[in-house]
Amino acid sequence: MTHRGLYTALVTPFRNNKVDVDAYKQLIERQIAAGVDGIVPVGTTGESPTLTHEEHLDVIRYAVETAAGRCQVIAGTGSNSTREAINMTQEAERAGADGTLQVAPYYNRPSQEGIYLHFKAIAEQTALPIMLYSIPGRCGVEIAVETAAALAKDYGNIISIKEAGGSVDRVNQLLQALPESCSILSGDDGLAVPFISCGARGLVSVTSNLAPAAMKELVDAALSGDGKLALELQKKYYPLMKGLMSLDTNPVPIKAALAACGLMTDEIHLPLVPLAETKIPALKELLTRFGLL
Repeated sequence: MTHRGLYTALVTPFRNNKVDVDAYKQLIERQIAAGVDGIVPVGTTGESPTLTHEEHLDVIRYAVETAAGRCQVIAGTGSNSTREAINMTQEAERAGADGTLQVAPYYNRPSQEGIYLHFKAIAEQTALPIMLYSIPGRCGVEIAVETAAALAKDYGNIISIKEAGGSVDRVNQLLQALPESCSILSGDDGLAVPFISCGARGLVSVTSNLAPAAMKELVDAALSGDGKLALELQKKYYPLMKGLMSLDTNPVPIKAALAACGLMTDEIHLPLVPLAETKIPALKELLTRFGLL
């Protein structure tokens, strides 16, 4: 397996404080109809920190069952506890996931040696292809370039890294250090085109929950080398991508947007709260501008 193209970091719909299975399956069907290359259930966008373990695994199972082999399912099973990450990853493997997203251990801020040993332990306990996930703004630490390179060299099932540090220079550094078999994917919608122009091979997107066809067109244009079209699409959709990430903490705005479009409720688990009423007019104006309302 390779990780290349557009992957949607799926939200987890709720209704009456329970996972809304019907809305979730419909969301996945919209992704598949738009031709996404993969879906990523229960990452940060899917509210993995506030789901119970049972809910977390159920959401992965729903994704696998609904996708039914029509796109890759990369299950978010990372944790700041190595034992928990191994357990969740093995459960996702048993559920039929095609791969696993492994975020850097958050909050406890391990050294790079600790980060290496964390991912080493996971890689040795699963046959699933692994997508590393470096997002220092959420975790307090990043996966150093040297650490990512050593892991990709030492473990054949570590095949990609989702890069959400916001730096084109770091993409260039990773490109120099990683083996050719290990792909880089942008973790920021607005940086997909510049990252791909430097050698990244795709995007893990929040915006594609709402506009999968548009994001697929953008990523495909960039990957095919059609720079003119990619830049046109970047300019066109950047306000949408920016707006969905700046009105509040992800995934608050994207859930509010999907709710405004009648695709799910805007329910979200504490400590996050729904988008403030004072921000709804700005959100609806944004959605109307892009023909989504």
